[in-house]
Amino acid sequence: MIITKKSMFTGEWNSMDIPVTQAQIDDWESGALIQDAMPDVSLEGREFIKTGVTPDEWENAFGKNYHINSLGSER
Repeated sequence: MIITKKSMFTGEWNSMDIPVTQAQIDDWESGALIQDAMPDVSLEGREFIKTGVTPDEWENAFGKNYHINSLGSER
């Protein structure tokens, strides 16, 4: 599914093709933890769904050695 979100970092609109269903998004929006609602979606994909921030924007903000999995909590 193509997901389009406004980046909380840059304010720009970004799109990503993420293997997620509308039912999974609905479950998350209804209060399920994102990793439970979308277990097959990558950390980067789930972060994009939550924030609109692309992996490139994370790298530009925090450097090449920054890994999104150092964010800790998923919700």
